[in-house]
Amino acid sequence: MSSRTADVVICGAGIAGISTAYHLSVHAGVRQVLLVDERPPLSLTSDKSTECYRNWWPGPGPAMVQMMNRSIDILEDLAEESGNRFNLNRRGYLFATADLARIEDFKTHAREAESLGAGALRIHDGQTAGPAYQALQMEGYRDQPDGADLITDQALIRENFPYLSEDTVAVIHPRRAGWFSAQQLGMYMLEQARQHGVQLIEGHVDRVEQQGGRVEAVQARTKQGVIRIDTPHFVNAAGPFIKPVGVLLNEHLPVFSELHIKISINDRLGVFPRNAPLLIWSDELQLPWREEERAILAEDDETRYMLGTFPEGVHARPEGPQDSPIVLILWTYDTDPVQPTFPITYDSNYPEIALRGLARMLPALEPYFDRPPKPWLDGGYYTKTEENRPLVGPLSLDGAWIIGALSGFGLMASPACGELLSKHIAGADLPPYAPWFQLSRYEDPEYKKLLKSWEQTGQL
Repeated sequence: MSSRTADVVICGAGIAGISTAYHLSVHAGVRQVLLVDERPPLSLTSDKSTECYRNWWPGPGPAMVQMMNRSIDILEDLAEESGNRFNLNRRGYLFATADLARIEDFKTHAREAESLGAGALRIHDGQTAGPAYQALQMEGYRDQPDGADLITDQALIRENFPYLSEDTVAVIHPRRAGWFSAQQLGMYMLEQARQHGVQLIEGHVDRVEQQGGRVEAVQARTKQGVIRIDTPHFVNAAGPFIKPVGVLLNEHLPVFSELHIKISINDRLGVFPRNAPLLIWSDELQLPWREEERAILAEDDETRYMLGTFPEGVHARPEGPQDSPIVLILWTYDTDPVQPTFPITYDSNYPEIALRGLARMLPALEPYFDRPPKPWLDGGYYTKTEENRPLVGPLSLDGAWIIGALSGFGLMASPACGELLSKHIAGADLPPYAPWFQLSRYEDPEYKKLLKSWEQTGQL
């Protein structure tokens, strides 16, 4: 067995682990940081999302909005210093509905987000006085409004989003939102971290040694053999595997996982709008089947569910430059907890279900029903707490830390969560949202009481 030393050992080289290493080394001045992962960086779940970001989050409390605002600040700073190497844009999210009753829901959510610090709500109904709607810009992130625009003026909806279903009665457009290249962002932070001394070891952490109630060493199994790393700090950044890694620390983490699958299609007909923001349909729906198709589906117990009502939330966006034909689609209609396993298996009907569901919002996709494009499927796990808020901070064992349960917001939250954990480790002043994300929150009687009344998780 070989041995070495490190100031901090981070288990997991996904976006959360890399962000933590970046902030520790570049900003906190910690020189001996080791990332340990048996897979290449950013290859397990960090490259499996729709790569979007938003500051549009519900309460209770302002913690998620505060943290996401900070994370977006960091994203914009990194974009500035790198020449926007990771193609950050600010097209926003666009929630659309054909249900008049949802308009009041949109207003309620927008007013809540406004009160929590996400920016002002602007109403465009053709009657209310106020600033004109500012159309999105396809590239870049500067000179765009924050807050959100609620549009019920039908002429304005058709002018700006003519591709939406004609029965769309309202859209709400959160503006401090968009997407970026996760791989490019992660590799940029990793390169900067390596220039400040961070090293990456290809291996599997299988033991955390402790002495006197604190972390003493980490044992990792590599192709070259077992290595013992003397260290006072161990970070569990193992993504969907934070729970089994927690067992190494005798820590039971209150998390579970859901499977989320992303579809990529080649829009050979060119019907998906390339200038669109992230599009989200906010109504429950039934899939559009012909009568003969319905009869066939009804005959089989394995397919009958496809005739039922599906939840809201199918969403999609264009991927790549203006001349790219690629479209990303994601719709998690099954949220049952699962055990993370790789390689991932998925419902073989999912591509058709998602395509037909998306066509409810974008009727121009209907020609694909008879000749659907070949789907490429990729996916990962949303590892989450019951209220869908992250775990960032100290664990019970002195010197043990966690950054995880980042669910469907790992890419957008990791810049701020990595910074937050680095402040914990370095003993720096913590931001006001820090207590909301510590594992110890579950020991607080007031927080336990709050959990019983928790309504929204902010998950798409």
